[in-house]
Amino acid sequence: MSNRGVAQVQEWLGTQIRDRVVGTDATVRRAELFDTDEPGWFDDDAPIRRVHSDASMFIGGMRALLFQSLHPLAMAGVAEHSDFRNDPWGRLQRTADFLAATTFGPASEAQKAVDIVHRVHKRVVGTAPDGRPYAANDPHLLHWVHIAELDSFLSAHDRYGVDPLVGAERDQYVAESAVIARALGVVDPPETESELRDHLRTFRPELAGSRAARDAARYLLIQPPLPAAGRVPYGLICAAAVSLMPAWTRWPLRLPWLPVTEATAGRAVGDVITRALRWALPAP
Repeated sequence: MSNRGVAQVQEWLGTQIRDRVVGTDATVRRAELFDTDEPGWFDDDAPIRRVHSDASMFIGGMRALLFQSLHPLAMAGVAEHSDFRNDPWGRLQRTADFLAATTFGPASEAQKAVDIVHRVHKRVVGTAPDGRPYAANDPHLLHWVHIAELDSFLSAHDRYGVDPLVGAERDQYVAESAVIARALGVVDPPETESELRDHLRTFRPELAGSRAARDAARYLLIQPPLPAAGRVPYGLICAAAVSLMPAWTRWPLRLPWLPVTEATAGRAVGDVITRALRWALPAP
């Protein structure tokens, strides 16, 4: 294939991904977030920008969804209020836009994204199947969602990122993520990697598999609403995400656990898909 042909394929693939992840107004939204002189919440060379601009986020995001579902109250809110089955791309686009606005956008756009989440969360209240009440704006549940996401993004970037964080950068990433967490209402989020590990251990007794969590995992991994052409790359992302899940999470979610295969073939497919995504979507 000629260089022009390769460029055309790259542009087509990048457009397909952006339309799914950002939406059809990707060009306009990019200008709102990046073509501005207004400062954002983080410096250009901040570790959080390095992590959140890497293709490994596709894998980290999938891992985060699976990991977060292990809290029965958080999962109840998703099961009863989220339209992820009927509008999975819409949910993905809203999540991607929040991450982009808070990480890369000007401060005004970052705050606007946080305000939108607060408004949406006000409606997410109810009673879980076990009789306990839940509310999406509950600081305790927000804390779990934050650390599960943070651990997932860091794990995926460690394994598949082009430039993994080392030394003090790791604590800096956790501390920068805490800025967003506090804006959302999390009380005392972790600010170092050691604190992150401690907080994850503290939540462990609250975590359990549920029917809703297993149904969501089955839907995400096996029954996604995708055309045939999209199932292969999506399947590679899913396989890489599952390979990063802690061993103790596999049975509650009915996920396979093949340590040797995951350490070899699982890592290989993750490398393949992240390289392909990185090629199609140059970092901002």
